[in-house]
Amino acid sequence: MGMFSRLSDIVNANLNSLLDKAEDPEKIVRLMIQEMEDTLVEVRSAAAKVIAERKERERQLGLLDQEQVDWDHKAELALRKDREDLAKAALQHKATLADQSKIVTHDLSILATNLTKLNDDIGKLQAKLQDAKARQRTIVLRAQNAHTSLKARTQIHSGKIDDMLNRFDYAERRIDAVEAQAEALDLGRAKSLNQAFSDLESEDRIKSDLEALKARVQQSKG
Repeated sequence: MGMFSRLSDIVNANLNSLLDKAEDPEKIVRLMIQEMEDTLVEVRSAAAKVIAERKERERQLGLLDQEQVDWDHKAELALRKDREDLAKAALQHKATLADQSKIVTHDLSILATNLTKLNDDIGKLQAKLQDAKARQRTIVLRAQNAHTSLKARTQIHSGKIDDMLNRFDYAERRIDAVEAQAEALDLGRAKSLNQAFSDLESEDRIKSDLEALKARVQQSKG
């Protein structure tokens, strides 16, 4: 199973668990990022092991190559000394070393392929991690706005607010009634005051009429 397949299984399992529990989306995103970061550490660790093993194989291959050169020189020396039997044995040992070199070379090829894949996985995972972190900021903002909107809408549609508004209406009606009583009192006072001024004006007219009448009577007596 590849690293990404394992990561997908882990993330999906945790997502399903969180969704079943109706967890906060922010927690889901944080979990996904944590899983990616943990997997990235694991992939880097695996790559480090492959690199170390590759170096060991390269060192081993270098030793085998050097040994083959040495045994080739020994075979040549044996022939110069007319020891064909030793030369033949040296070449056989050299052939054994050559077979071991082929195995090590094959191992190096496999390690190189694995390291290339791990390097690709690291690059892809880093890109996905950066994308997830960028999306995390957006999701957090959206989640905060959603929570605020939900709270506001819950309050708007809450019966408590309707009860409160009804109380406001009742209080306004009570205030209207008190203001009406005050206005009624003011109207009553205004009427009495106007009546007083009207009476004064009436007295002035009567006095004027009386003076005029007296003048006419006086003239008729004269």
